[in-house]
Amino acid sequence: MKKRSEHTIFISGIDTNIGKTYATAYLIKKLRAEGFRCTSQKMIQTGNKDYSEDIQKHRELLGEKLQEEDLNRTTAPIILSYPASPHLAAKLDQVSVDLNKLNQATNILLNDYDYDFVLLEGAGGLMVPIREDYLTLNFIQEEAYPLALVTSGRLGSLNHTLLSLEVCKLRQLEVRYLIYNHYPKVDGIIETDSLNYLSLYLEKHFPETKLLELELID
Repeated sequence: MKKRSEHTIFISGIDTNIGKTYATAYLIKKLRAEGFRCTSQKMIQTGNKDYSEDIQKHRELLGEKLQEEDLNRTTAPIILSYPASPHLAAKLDQVSVDLNKLNQATNILLNDYDYDFVLLEGAGGLMVPIREDYLTLNFIQEEAYPLALVTSGRLGSLNHTLLSLEVCKLRQLEVRYLIYNHYPKVDGIIETDSLNYLSLYLEKHFPETKLLELELID
């Protein structure tokens, strides 16, 4: 039986609307090109009922139809109706977030569907609360998942990126990838400087982290 910690990559971002969904599809394409069989999974989908718009977007970006594991919700086992942080969305739906259900679904993808990697897209950033006393960061740490952190060149991103990286270092999380999202286009001077700064910062403080640049997905 494949261990989740060795075959799952958690996709998080420095903020909401930073491009996690596009980065997830991009990383799937990259890993597939390297010979791995990969799929995506949504940790918790909010703002939907009975389907995951993020999973649908992954398939669209990859030029695929919804798969069996999408239709039976193995790739999105927790769906909440209100477009908010999971702790609030769950409260409004009057349900509790059962992460065991998520872990069981990840195991099914890895073992029953025989994927080499599951790319697990989070909701928002690292410090987003899943429950009142439980953050996304707690889940990543408990599961010992390597992380792909999505950033961009928009104003304020450097601060948020460095804060996120320092939290990862404090919690001893592996940041396997820092994915620099070039879209939407922003101030070119700031974007170029931010990319150069982060490249040097990783080289000095996170030498094992790969810096990837996310362009438009064909």
